[in-house]
Amino acid sequence: MTEERIWTAALTIIGDEILSGRTQDKNVAQIAAWLNVQGIRLAEVRVVADKTEAIVEAVNILRARNDYLFTTGGIGPTHDDITVDAIAEALGVAVEHHPRAMAVLEAYYATRGGLTEARARMARVPVGADLIDNKVSGAPGIRIGNIFIMAGVPHITAGMLDALTGTLEGGRPVVSKTIGCWVAESEVADILRDAEKTHEGVAIGSYPFFRDGRTGANFVVRSSDEALVDRCLADLTRDLEATGRAVTAQGI
Repeated sequence: MTEERIWTAALTIIGDEILSGRTQDKNVAQIAAWLNVQGIRLAEVRVVADKTEAIVEAVNILRARNDYLFTTGGIGPTHDDITVDAIAEALGVAVEHHPRAMAVLEAYYATRGGLTEARARMARVPVGADLIDNKVSGAPGIRIGNIFIMAGVPHITAGMLDALTGTLEGGRPVVSKTIGCWVAESEVADILRDAEKTHEGVAIGSYPFFRDGRTGANFVVRSSDEALVDRCLADLTRDLEATGRAVTAQGI
């Protein structure tokens, strides 16, 4: 039996404002969810400062060990938006103004004060790059090789992801289903471990919580094979109920 190909992606979040806590990142969840629909698993996330050497290191490591690398942040009009230059350095190429990006920005800013030198910075791309359409704010994202360079503002990121939908090669989407139980996860660790071992190809996540003075946990079963997920959930439910505990479908 041929082992199924698993496609992976990494995400590099670029920005001092994320590391300082001034801005809270909202892109991890939406990118992970979008990737799953494309049949691609988000394998790792790294947050780096607005420093060229940090960006270069992250880009070269993550693009080499994943099928795709996404970056968010640092592609605006100001001097400290250095993502494009850093990625060009990582790839060993120069930076140029993309003619189609210039045309898009000229049209967008025609009634918004014109295309200034600062705004034209958003048309700069590593040589050899293609564009990712941005219907939200004009300035396009960038695709070069297996790297996708996107805005850090979540609703603009969402628009760029929409433009990429269906264009990346991937496998089957991961299916996830949940059950919940009022129990401390440590009390059922052996049951969870046995269920994962018995149903090869599934991953079981345990998410404990404390609510209304009680301890509980939700258990999420994930696999690209929905039938396998259903079998694992059925067996896990049976084994939990055998200990005298009630199980809630779809989680608590």
